[in-house]
Amino acid sequence: MNLKEIQELIKFVSKAGVSEVEIQQKDFKIVIKTTNGEHGAVTAAPQVISVAQPVAQVAAAPVASQPEAATEKPADNGKTITIKSPMIGTFYRSSGPDKPSYVNVGDEIKQGSVICIIEAMKLFNEIEAEVSGRIVKVLIDDSSPVEYDQPLFLVEPY
Repeated sequence: MNLKEIQELIKFVSKAGVSEVEIQQKDFKIVIKTTNGEHGAVTAAPQVISVAQPVAQVAAAPVASQPEAATEKPADNGKTITIKSPMIGTFYRSSGPDKPSYVNVGDEIKQGSVICIIEAMKLFNEIEAEVSGRIVKVLIDDSSPVEYDQPLFLVEPY
């Protein structure tokens, strides 16, 4: 969006009588707010949004360091590894609603194999296993929001 288009948009918003308009494109966001003053002042606050690079790394740590995961671990005496979310986003078990899950409980995984997708800022990031082993438990429901470093899977390493 160039300066002339922004100016035309500001004029249109002030004439239309709306109090706020927000437009977001690929790497640009603008919010236009009007105030009910005598002069009908309009303020515009453009923001630049940086585009994140895809991430394909997974952090792994022993379950014993996670108190909430320790209560859910199976009877293998702490020999599981927790695969955690490397970013904030939405967790997906498959590449599409009609596609099979990347991994299920009991599946064997190899280091570097894709185990899930996390959508962050409209980018779908494939998350790869950092260890080889067997999936013991899936800790997150499909299409659920996840936080950074949140446990996703319990894996029994080989």
